[in-house]
Amino acid sequence: MAEEQTLRPPSDTQPGIFSRQYAPATLTFAAVMFLTGFAALAVVPTLPTAAQDLDGVSLFPLVAGSFVAASLLGGVLGGHWADRSGARRPLALGMVLSVVTLLVSASSLSIWQLVIGRFVDGLAAGMVAVSVTTAIGQSYPEYLRPRMLAMMSASWVIPSLVGPPIAGVVSEAWSWRVVFYGLAVLTALPSIALVAVLRRAPADADAGDSVPADLPPEEERASRPPVLVAAMLSLGAALGQYGVSGWDVRHLLFVVTGVALLVVFAPRLLPKGTWRSARGLPTAVLLRGLTSGTYFTVEALVPLMLITERKVAAVTVGVAFTASAVLWAGAAWVQGKLLQNVARHRLVTVGALIMAASVAFAIAGSFAGMSPVLAMVAMPLAAIGMGMLDPCVTVLSLSHSAPDRLGHTTSAMQTNMNLGQVVVLAFATAVLNAGLAAGTGQLGGYAITFSLLLLPPLLVASLAVRARND
Repeated sequence: MAEEQTLRPPSDTQPGIFSRQYAPATLTFAAVMFLTGFAALAVVPTLPTAAQDLDGVSLFPLVAGSFVAASLLGGVLGGHWADRSGARRPLALGMVLSVVTLLVSASSLSIWQLVIGRFVDGLAAGMVAVSVTTAIGQSYPEYLRPRMLAMMSASWVIPSLVGPPIAGVVSEAWSWRVVFYGLAVLTALPSIALVAVLRRAPADADAGDSVPADLPPEEERASRPPVLVAAMLSLGAALGQYGVSGWDVRHLLFVVTGVALLVVFAPRLLPKGTWRSARGLPTAVLLRGLTSGTYFTVEALVPLMLITERKVAAVTVGVAFTASAVLWAGAAWVQGKLLQNVARHRLVTVGALIMAASVAFAIAGSFAGMSPVLAMVAMPLAAIGMGMLDPCVTVLSLSHSAPDRLGHTTSAMQTNMNLGQVVVLAFATAVLNAGLAAGTGQLGGYAITFSLLLLPPLLVASLAVRARND
């Protein structure tokens, strides 16, 4: 197959990611991933504690969902900006916003200020993620992309080892606010240094710094960010997340409005045929949404259940986050190094089945008579599945994209990833709240919710072949 030929390991005469040609870009991208990974992994385990302290447990899905909603907008802006003038400018702005959001969240006086902080963080994360992935597509040949994407996952190993456990200890010994303030201090100086380096970089250092000279005016206008569409999509995602937190007429209206905005505006940012799994890029984009939605929901609801219902210590949950990040990076390394000759779509299928197994552990751990350790196992097991399939989905999407449309393609991937997270989490939250309203009890509601999460990874396993590149 053509895919297997393009992913053949490089010969002795072909440069690697640490060769003189690619080493500066490799080290720069790794540094960015290290910083963002440290902040992200240390913050997430503290969010259930923060929501509980601010009397906002019922709005926890909005705390998590606002991050994703903003990522929709940040991803679109970052992707189109990267196509027009290169990836370094949206990357620099995203790093600056990452510091701002930590300060906003740390000083939260209410659950709504925490929501705003998470929204700004999502905006920054969307820009950084799309900028880095676009820059990889612009800077590396196809045979190096799987290794470089594995390198991005490996850059999270050290943050994953120290971030969540330290955050858990600090949160229990002092306050979750200390975690946010500390991360702002740690991130500020490196971010300023990164921005300074990027400003000094020559214009031709970035493979995407120039728009093709023969680009017609109409195409140039069409490549500008659909800001209104992205903003409406983010608004719809936020309204939907808030709406599922209650069961009265007002909340129902929020849900209806949010769903309507998603239905109207989402297709404008995705490849034609995405939701019906058309072969090629549309299916790759669809797979990204389904897998990310499942993983994000497991990562959000399992810790919430463990801390609030099973009374597991925050530091213990932090260890589960650590294991998840390490195993994600390990699985990504395996697919990029040891399994590089295996067709990408087959690895997607394997990863999806592993994710389905992780959901089964979450179901088992939600029963009162079972050990909560089972639910904790679900998190690292899901990470193995994502580490296996996520780089493969990215490689497949880039292989279906023209060189001058890599930013657009990456933006579409990021958009549907965030949409998947919003929709799956909102649906899971609605099911959880419906179970509580029906008198199933907290743990019974979690069991029902996790049972329904089996559907997306099984669907991914069956559709992966439609994303193949041959």
